[in-house]
Amino acid sequence: QVQLVESGGGLVQAGGSLRLSCAASGSIFRINTMGWYRQAPGKQRELVAHITSGGSTNYADSVKGRFTISGDNAKNTVYLQMNSLKPEDTAVYYCNAELQLRLWSRLVDYWGQGTQVTVSS
Repeated sequence: QVQLVESGGGLVQAGGSLRLSCAASGSIFRINTMGWYRQAPGKQRELVAHITSGGSTNYADSVKGRFTISGDNAKNTVYLQMNSLKPEDTAVYYCNAELQLRLWSRLVDYWGQGTQVTVSS
């Protein structure tokens, strides 16, 4: 079984910073991408940022210049450094990994349980 365990959420004032971490564990052959999504109350889940195993990154326009995603391939871990947080960043943040369980198997998506980020004004 594959598990994604997130940490680092919490309550912060506007303008503050938080760092999220997500570690993937289990019987994993290869991780293709890891990323962060978020879902605010009454809204659809949206991509925040993701990173490939080669280090290429992609960000939502709303977080460019404020958030930085990074990864540690040896630890199967992804980080999200969030600076200059705004109240509109308030959401449950979910870690995602697109990975292979075995050689020649198809890519499969796994999700973490989510971590709450609340930004007060």
